[in-house]
Amino acid sequence: MTGTILSSADLDPRRRRILFRSWHRGMREMDLLIGQFADAHLMVFSDEELDLFEILIERQDQELMSWFVGSVPVPPELDTKMFTQLKMFHDHQKPINL
Repeated sequence: MTGTILSSADLDPRRRRILFRSWHRGMREMDLLIGQFADAHLMVFSDEELDLFEILIERQDQELMSWFVGSVPVPPELDTKMFTQLKMFHDHQKPINL
């Protein structure tokens, strides 16, 4: 079960691979956080934005989650506009699966 709303048939190979990785993280919570963000933005990301997103999604779920909740500071080299955009995508005023 992925939850994605995008069809991988409409994506180039790089975006298809990123979409799959975004929805198959290991932790369901991270599938929802990363996957929903990918669904919303993947089609419009530039090559540079894809590079930044790929760097983030290659990190371990526990590491990403600790940055999301603020229990561990984000390393300066990863505290990018992309990470901020990803973190702000879920406003936490509603359940993340809506």
